[in-house]
Amino acid sequence: MSNAVKVSVIYYSSTGIGAEIANTLVAEAEAAGAEVRLRRVPELAPDSAIDSNPAWRANVEATRSVPEATPDDVVWADAVIFGSPTRFGNIAAQLKQYIDTLGGEWAQGRLADKVYSGFTSSSTAHGGQESTLLALYNTIHHFGGIVVAPGYTDGSKFVDGNPYGTSHVDAQGENKVGDVTRAAASVQAHRVVKVARALKNGA
Repeated sequence: MSNAVKVSVIYYSSTGIGAEIANTLVAEAEAAGAEVRLRRVPELAPDSAIDSNPAWRANVEATRSVPEATPDDVVWADAVIFGSPTRFGNIAAQLKQYIDTLGGEWAQGRLADKVYSGFTSSSTAHGGQESTLLALYNTIHHFGGIVVAPGYTDGSKFVDGNPYGTSHVDAQGENKVGDVTRAAASVQAHRVVKVARALKNGA
């Protein structure tokens, strides 16, 4: 697979929704012919906060086997899909802290000319999903990256309604990723791979 498009899916998830979306993106990108790395960013919250929510603790334990992201996971990739739950209309501190470690690679121009995309979730409808993705994409402009959002490029996008990236509403704590979110992730993953492949082949 040396000529395959290389995709890194790098995410933060507290209660597991983001982890589930990330795994869907990985499967769909691989189905599109990409070589994929799945990486989680380090948890910053104290145990007292994590233990206050059983779903949060369960996700921490369930994802221990997922390697933690390093700067090399972005440098290695032709395309990067970042994921974070919405935190007051912005990305979570955990993902932001990871991104802030990329200054050296940025200064060397090693983050530029790659495809980037994003996904998110919130506990309520209209809970800041679009602003979270737009805030993430501000960073990509500083990288010199190429934002590849799903747009309305597939009929299913008129069902989930978010052209900026895959987003999910967790239905007040039910923590279930349904068919609509999975379809959105599929569209996004295939589009990211398609555009990254075209850029790679053109280069």
